Amino acid sequence: MNTTYATWQPPLIWRGALLLARALVGLLARLEVTGDVPAHLRRGPLVLAANHISPFDPLVMVAACQTRRIAPRIMATAGLFRAPLLGAAMRHAGHIRVDRGTSAVHQALDDAATAVARGSVILIYPEGRIGLDPGMWPERGKTGAARLALVCGAPVVPVAQWGAHEVLPYQAPRGMLRGVARSLWRRPLIRVHFGAPVDLGESTAASPGAARRATDRIIDALTDTLAPLRPDEPDLPRHVDPGRPSDLSRVHRRRSS
Repeated sequence: MNTTYATWQPPLIWRGALLLARALVGLLARLEVTGDVPAHLRRGPLVLAANHISPFDPLVMVAACQTRRIAPRIMATAGLFRAPLLGAAMRHAGHIRVDRGTSAVHQALDDAATAVARGSVILIYPEGRIGLDPGMWPERGKTGAARLALVCGAPVVPVAQWGAHEVLPYQAPRGMLRGVARSLWRRPLIRVHFGAPVDLGESTAASPGAARRATDRIIDALTDTLAPLRPDEPDLPRHVDPGRPSDLSRVHRRRSS
């Protein structure tokens, strides 16, 4: 890893946004954060790999990170960066643009690798989308998170969350006002747990299939970290979003021990 760069420092706008996110999540839900990241990793280099279940996830993850004194840089879809005010704020805060479905998508991994080399914490959703598994378990992941970790030699910590899907519907902004009003009244419980670093089982990305195997290990770890957060919902979630489609094509098959 290149260690000649000065360590990245979160700008004031991002530190303020972390506090704001925690306040907003606290207004709409009861946030319960368990687990932790070792103190020496909180400022990076580190990859946080989270499951993706709702449009409300990013706000939840930012709020949870704030409770653990972590200021992650988020790999986010390019559409957010094109928004007039939000895009400028995200660029200033140091987040990383991902142009999905274009030839520029590989630039995001290069940018993330440079950020990790500078000592940043990167938050990434290894599934690459809001998961569409019918049981809302982590689905088969993309290899970006694993390749980033293998290239940089950075540890990967799984961060599982449960409950954000009760705040905003899958089709948000459609139905968003109704979801927010319901959450203000009910304040659903959202659980977030920082798990133990994942043993990727490879020291380099050079060996054939290493990224795929490491990705499966990350998704396995996310699944194991998520299970205790939903003990009474082992198969299907209680809260059913009628606008959420199902897709069985990326169901994750857990590797054998």
